[in-house]
Amino acid sequence: MSLVDSVKNAFVPIHHEGYPFIAAFGAGTLFLGYFSSVLFWIGLILTAWCVYFFRDPERVTPVDDRLVVSPADGIISAVGPAVPPRELGLGSTEMTRISVFMNVFSCHVNRAPVRGKISKIEHRPGKFLNAELDKASSENERNGLVIDSPNGTVAAVQIAGLVARRIVCWAETGTSIAIGERFGLIRFGSRVDVFLPSTAVPRVAVGQTAVGGETVLAEFDGVAGTPLVRIS
Repeated sequence: MSLVDSVKNAFVPIHHEGYPFIAAFGAGTLFLGYFSSVLFWIGLILTAWCVYFFRDPERVTPVDDRLVVSPADGIISAVGPAVPPRELGLGSTEMTRISVFMNVFSCHVNRAPVRGKISKIEHRPGKFLNAELDKASSENERNGLVIDSPNGTVAAVQIAGLVARRIVCWAETGTSIAIGERFGLIRFGSRVDVFLPSTAVPRVAVGQTAVGGETVLAEFDGVAGTPLVRIS
């Protein structure tokens, strides 16, 4: 590895959504430091955490239409049949749902699980229950993307959590999106549900750690061959 590569790997990019928060934490640290050195160090630790929270590392995404990649970093909290949120207009038939829970130390940049055209984006206000709870899918504030993929309709639903109070989505209806492409972010602890057609075979288990844009959640059409990769 070259010196340039080593330096690049040591400094993970920070998403611009985090700049105001990092600035606020830094200003608060200086203010507290005026009164107490102990408060200064506490503020410095919290500022460092804020920087870490808004990291936006590059990912190597497998480019293969048969694969579904994780939309977020976190722990697989559910794998099984579930009815998608009504506002997405996907009907009342159960689809395969895979949930990824993000804690306050996870990278919160969200990525597209498949490639395709975004046919619908729907935001729904709601509660802020613990995102690990199953009922959070239907009761919490959420934002859903419906993607028309080569293998059928796939939905990715950003769900606010107990601490999260803001869902950010910069994708637009009618545009195309690539697998692993960034489409949003949630602050500060949350979950993303992926709803898949019954033809998708899950390749993860509850409790497994997932890496957004890299971990394969499911697979269409049997065994996939060796995919190409894309740095994103």
